[in-house]
Amino acid sequence: MSWTPEKIELLTSLWNQGWTTARIGEELGVGKNAVVGKAHRLGLPKRPSPIQRRAEEAEQKKAPAPKQQSKGISIYDLGPGMCRWPFGDPDTDDFYFCGKKNIPTKP
Repeated sequence: MSWTPEKIELLTSLWNQGWTTARIGEELGVGKNAVVGKAHRLGLPKRPSPIQRRAEEAEQKKAPAPKQQSKGISIYDLGPGMCRWPFGDPDTDDFYFCGKKNIPTKP
């Protein structure tokens, strides 16, 4: 389909009136994706999303980083049932492991 100046004018008018892309497509004889693509290329204003997000989902928070201990244990002191979560840079003297008791249901 070729976009004639008349079709572009109608698209722009219907877009600014708030018609859905599917209805505009029906009116012009094209698919809604063609309408969206042409509107984007014409620089028409974006539409707000019709999907309403819950406040909790909209403000997704990162999980807090594990709190570092003031003093961990070395790999040589790790025993069975002890957490092996590493802290620090392995190439420095300040590298250590968590060492707390493992939680049975966690890896």
